[in-house]
This record gives sequence, C-alpha cells and structure tokens, in this order.
Amino acid sequence: MTDTEAAPEVAIVIGASSGIGRATALRLASRGARVVLVSRSRVPLEAAATACRATGAADVEVMVGDVNDRVALQRIVDVTVARWGRIDVVVHTATVMAYGTVEELPADVFEQVVDTAIHGTANVARAVLPTFRRQGRGSLIIVSSLLASIAAPTMGAYVTAKWGQLGLIRTLQLEVRDVPGIHISAVSPGGVNTPIYYQAATVTGHTGRPPPLVYSPDRVAQAILGCVDRPRLLVQSGIANPVIIAGFRLLPRVFNALVGPLLGVLAVRRDDVEATTGNVFEPLADTEATEGPWRSV
Repeated sequence: MTDTEAAPEVAIVIGASSGIGRATALRLASRGARVVLVSRSRVPLEAAATACRATGAADVEVMVGDVNDRVALQRIVDVTVARWGRIDVVVHTATVMAYGTVEELPADVFEQVVDTAIHGTANVARAVLPTFRRQGRGSLIIVSSLLASIAAPTMGAYVTAKWGQLGLIRTLQLEVRDVPGIHISAVSPGGVNTPIYYQAATVTGHTGRPPPLVYSPDRVAQAILGCVDRPRLLVQSGIANPVIIAGFRLLPRVFNALVGPLLGVLAVRRDDVEATTGNVFEPLADTEATEGPWRSV
C-alpha cells in the first residue's frame, strides 16, 4: 500500500452548508476523510465543520466561495493541494432554484439560476481537473436532478439549468477519457427533504415542496459516496425517476396533461408569500440546514 492509499482521502464538498452537500460532508467525515467545506455562508459552514469533526473527520477546512467566482474556486483548490498534497474527491452540490413561468420570472433571476448550474459547474471543472490530470486520478461527483431529464411548468429556469448542466457533465466525461484514473459522475435525485424549496425565488405566490417519494439528504449522500467507491456515469437517486422519465419520453401527451395538475397538488405549499429572489443572488444563512421539515424515506 502506498502512502497516498494509506492516508485519509482528501475531499472538497461544494455546497456543504446545507442539504445534500452537508449530508455528504458528514458521510465523508464518518470515513475519516480530510474535508474542505465550501459554500457562500460562513456561519452554517462552521456549524457543519463542528459536526464533521464530531463525526470523525481527520481534518476540516472551511472556505467561503461561490461557484460563479472562478478566482475563489482556484484558490480553494490551491490551498487544499498546498495543505494536503492532493485532492481525491470533489463533490459539487451547489445550486439555486426559482418558481415562476418563463414569461413572469424576472430575467436576471432566470439567468442566475442557469449560470449557477451551468457556468458554476464549468468553473468547478476548470479549477479541479488540471489537478486531477497532474495526479492521474480523482473523482468529481456533480449533483444533477430528475429535472435534468424531464420538464415541469413554473420551473423553467431550473429545468433549463439542469438540462444544460447534464449536457456539460456528459461532455466532460468524454473529455477525460484520456486519463482512466479520472472519474466524473452525475447523481440525479428526485424529491429530497432539503431547504432548497423554501429558499428558492418565487413569483407564484407560493413556495415549493419536494414531490413524493421524498428522500433524505443522507440517502442521496450514500449514492454520491457509492460513485466515489464505484464510479458510474449517471445514477438516478430515486426509485420513481426511471418511470417518470419514461413517461416524459414515451407518453408525452399523457405527461403533458398530468404534470401541471400533479405539480400543483404534490409540489406546491399552501402558503401565501410575496415575490422574492430567495437565495438566488445571496445566501439565506439562517435557513440553511441538512434537512427540511418534510417526512422522508
């Protein structure tokens, strides 16, 4: 066994202050990893770091950064390599969401949702892949979505973002084939019990909720770590995902007739809220947590 194989794995988790990212950081910590926690919010990151240390992390570093900031991402990579000599795993979970039709949603909100997913993912890849190439190895796992494979009314910004992101991921997977030790995986969850639904921008008068079946963030984190241990191109983290995707592709008229009414019943909260940009442009630190208020399986 080499020194690298014997040492704790070095992992960067982007979006680690909340939801799936935080659950993944805790999973990595429980394996004894050295973990770099990244998000836009320092206070929730510090809380996540405390939890990671208690869970068994070999070491924890907190670094504030936005995926839309290429300089910050490069600094995070450089600091990690300077401190521990390598990067084994990068998990990219950072995303933002908005509710509203394409006509009604403010253009700047729509564009920021798309930029965060597509340009943010490209920025992560540009920062990380040169280090992986120098090492000859490394795993990049990107959290996609069921909505990267279907469409839904009032979620056009997020659908556009995730379709584009998945196309980028597939392209990156082709472009690293010259280095067999580099693995890029996409994990696509359906409904997950995280705060993203009430952190989202909305102009509909309502906030969202995860549609059933609702999975826990930890369950998605298990799928992410599964891709670290056994790399795969795409994992659907949700038992209903393949059925929904098949309906979208094979029965478009039926899907089109049902998706709007079902979304209104199953994925919209019965609340009344003013139009808001949510956390699209700035983090809402006091709403960040591993889980939301819904029951999950």
